[in-house]
Amino acid sequence: MSSVPPRGLPGMAMTTRVLSVTVTVTDQDAALAFYTGVLGCEVRHDVEVWPGARMVEVVPPGSDVGIVLLPPDSPLPRAVRLGTADADAAHARLAATAGVVLHNDEVLRWEDVPPMFHFDDPDGNGLVFLETDAADAPGTGGRA
Repeated sequence: MSSVPPRGLPGMAMTTRVLSVTVTVTDQDAALAFYTGVLGCEVRHDVEVWPGARMVEVVPPGSDVGIVLLPPDSPLPRAVRLGTADADAAHARLAATAGVVLHNDEVLRWEDVPPMFHFDDPDGNGLVFLETDAADAPGTGGRA
């Protein structure tokens, strides 16, 4: 495996860690009961992001990577959520990368939420970059 960045792009470690992955569920309450009661996960988030958009995230004990439980018709992206130290630089780099589909023209900035944006890789896989502090990167002892 090569660690050489794509030609024409400055080398940088854009991705600092995997934050969460999405699992599609037909019933969020039933899924929440299964993931917590049967699998032993803990609830990290259970919030209504905006009317009709509920985000439920669980995390297995001892893991930093969450599992987001979303219904198929959710307006929230079904994606792998990744950490990055600089959302603006990551957005600019991906905007210049052939085959990447940006779903946000600019980095989203909402109160009490880290800067973020949604995109698809060249194979159509949904990804979200969320800006995390350098202290949150693996091996530094920090947490997001």
